[in-house]
Amino acid sequence: MSTAGSTNSSRLQTAVAVIAALAVGFVITAFVSESPVRAYIALITGALPDIRWTEEGWQVRRLVRFGSVIEDAITLTFLGLAVAIPFQARQFSLGADGQMFLAALAAAAMSLYVGGPWFIVLPVAFVAAVLTGFAWGLVPGLLKARYNANEIVTTLMLNVIAVQFYRLMISEHMRDPGAGFLVTPLLPSASILPNLMARTNVTAMLFLVPLVVAAAWLLLQRTTVGYEIRTVGQAPSFARQVGMPVTRAVVLSMAIGGAFAAFAGVHISNALLKRLPVDLSPGMGFEGLVVALLARNDPKSIPFAAFLYAYLRTGAQAMERTTDVSREVVLVIQAFIILFVVSQRLLPRREGRPS
Repeated sequence: MSTAGSTNSSRLQTAVAVIAALAVGFVITAFVSESPVRAYIALITGALPDIRWTEEGWQVRRLVRFGSVIEDAITLTFLGLAVAIPFQARQFSLGADGQMFLAALAAAAMSLYVGGPWFIVLPVAFVAAVLTGFAWGLVPGLLKARYNANEIVTTLMLNVIAVQFYRLMISEHMRDPGAGFLVTPLLPSASILPNLMARTNVTAMLFLVPLVVAAAWLLLQRTTVGYEIRTVGQAPSFARQVGMPVTRAVVLSMAIGGAFAAFAGVHISNALLKRLPVDLSPGMGFEGLVVALLARNDPKSIPFAAFLYAYLRTGAQAMERTTDVSREVVLVIQAFIILFVVSQRLLPRREGRPS
């Protein structure tokens, strides 16, 4: 089967798995709700804007909900890439959370303490964040290469260190003394990404998403480093036999993943929040893991998987507010989607066909 045909078949299988999971979710909803059809309609359409014709002309309502979908999808795309790159080298990295926290901290620090117009401040903030994410991703890569330390354990432990360091810096060194809670000062207007959609935080970061996704795909498919990362992940024994730098590929896959997580950190600090609170909740990095699994580690599919995940989450909030179904039901549906997407990859191998 050709590469294009295999890719199309993979996408079709993923779509069927998602539809099947949604069908199972409806059955579950029917058991817990007195109005399952109404509840499911709220889930499917709750994130969409309400466009109506009135005497005053066309009016668009609920734009904030759809804006939140786009905002979450942008962050999840970068986090999905941060997980997918190490996956390509068969490294199960869970460090996107810590990399994102430290990158957001670096971007906010540069934004606050480096003066000048936007064309100076924003590039400096991005470069600082990417270098920070790269360096923090490099640490578990070096530990794996030098001491064969399990990357799951090291990235989880480094997440704890990163989050606590983030909180220390915000509370002790970067806090706004005039605010009523632990938070940095508002970032200067020159460092804030321009807004694209009224009453939302959808910013020019949206335009950066396809560029970053294209960079990830080109890195994996059109560079020597990307070829080494993919080969080490698909055939590590072959890579060693032909003399490929396996250690370097493992280390770089983890570090490059950290660099992609940094974009999520900049999005949070310089687009969504415009300042950093001490109580920024950890856990989004694990949602990036879910997105990477849904996209089957394909960089080109990650934005669509991120949008689907964000869409379901916003729809779940609408369903919880307007029906008798709790948000936990949607968590079950998401779990089924992941289960179906992952498990259906085993079918070609079981039937003896190429995956």
